[in-house]
Amino acid sequence: MCQGSGSSWLLFRPVFTDEELELIDRTEEVSIETRSGDRVYRTVIWVVVDNGTVYVRSFKGKAARWYQRALADPDVTLDLGDVRIAARAIPAVDDESVAAASDGLRRKYQNDRSLDAMVAPDVLDTTLRLVPTE
Repeated sequence: MCQGSGSSWLLFRPVFTDEELELIDRTEEVSIETRSGDRVYRTVIWVVVDNGTVYVRSFKGKAARWYQRALADPDVTLDLGDVRIAARAIPAVDDESVAAASDGLRRKYQNDRSLDAMVAPDVLDTTLRLVPTE
């Protein structure tokens, strides 16, 4: 599927496979690879699936370096151990996406003491939707 704005075109497949969604959903923490120039950085984050859509969010808000790098170069990779998934990080700050991500976080991490930081009002605008690219 192609989607573009102006002269900038993005190629991506429209959805994650069912197997990828299941793996993402059951994996507590994943590493996200972001880039700056030629350097690749790995950061452990939480990731959730809601109705077939994959979301991530920064508990440190906009100050998180992985988040800043993902905005600057949205081509990221999720590392789930034996499986790596290339994706594009797209800001998802509309009310529906923010609520879906928050609901997913509450379901998946309901007993984690860090949950409150992930659903705090001051970090909601760092919600990103991940779309597979390969």
